[in-house]
This record gives sequence, C-alpha cells and structure tokens, in this order.
Amino acid sequence: MMAEGVDTPTAILANAAAALREHPFDDISYRTLGDAVGVSERTVYRHFPTRSHLLEGVAGWIESTEFPLPPFVTIPQFQQAARARFLAFDSSPAFAFVCARAASISPTGEPEPTFFTRALVMMLATNHPSVNERDLRRVAATLRYFASAQFWARMRTGFEMSAPAIADVFDRTVAEVRGDLLIVTGAELNSVSHRAFG
Repeated sequence: MMAEGVDTPTAILANAAAALREHPFDDISYRTLGDAVGVSERTVYRHFPTRSHLLEGVAGWIESTEFPLPPFVTIPQFQQAARARFLAFDSSPAFAFVCARAASISPTGEPEPTFFTRALVMMLATNHPSVNERDLRRVAATLRYFASAQFWARMRTGFEMSAPAIADVFDRTVAEVRGDLLIVTGAELNSVSHRAFG
C-alpha cells in the first residue's frame, strides 16, 4: 500500500525498485506493482504506458535515490563525484545494470537537457569561457556518458574492470577531453590574434 503523502507514480517506482532486489526487471508485472501500491493494473499503465516508460522511470528513481551524484563545481570535484558513483555502482550492480539498460533504449521523456547536463555545461563554461556553446555541449555529452551507469556496465562486463579501474579510464578520458578543449581554445585565440594583427 502507498505511504501517506506519496504520489502514485513515485509509489509505483519505489515498489518496482524494491521488486528488483528479488526479480529481474522483465519479471515484474504491472499487476504485481498495482497490487503492491494498492491501485489497479490500469492505473499503473496510465502512468507508465509501456515497459520502456517504466524502465526509464525506475532508472531515474534509482539514480536519484541510490546513486545521486555528489555536488560539483570544478572538474576535479566532478571526477571525485564520478569515482564515488562508480563505487556505488559496484556495491549495487543489479540497480546499476537497470540504469545502464534504461540509458540504452530510446528515450521516452522530454528532450529537455537534464540538470546533470546543464551542470556539466556550466562547469565547463566556467573553466573554459572562450569555448562556444556547441563545443561545450559536445564535451558535456562525452563526460556525461563516461560518468554513466552505461559506461560502467560496458567496462564491468566487457573488460571485467572494477570501479577503481573504471574511474582511472574515466580520469584519462577527462584529461584527453580537457586537452582537446585547450586546443580548441588555443586555435580560437590564434585565429583571433591572426585576424587582429595579420
């Protein structure tokens, strides 16, 4: 049954996440979720019309409750936050794999950039103010992927890497991407100075 003050979609997601501790996602039925929450199966479908919607919702709920990204303002803080997150993924791999699976399906939600994406763009803009918005978004997308459960799952299953090893790959990627940003910034500065003095 739903706890008082909890909205129906949140209760459905919380119960789905709890069910993941005992069953794979594909074995969790809408009827079971409805019974657990105290609503009809139809109500569950109304909130999550497809399994993809439910998977995406559960993954979002898990990410926010089990794997919240610690706050960051600087690139080193972001690297530490990602490292902590990789360790959390290692400690709850079933949840992390659900998040990875959800990231690999077609999105069902809004095309609006998430808070995480906006935070990355702002961090990069602060550290590299001369880089244009398009390049900032490209770098943010790269960093977001390499800090994700999807990347963790690929490294864990494909290369049998642990969280510390995955974090080392992530740190090398950040260094490479930052180097590319400095090259872009330097090229822009050289182009501007060449036009000004050439």
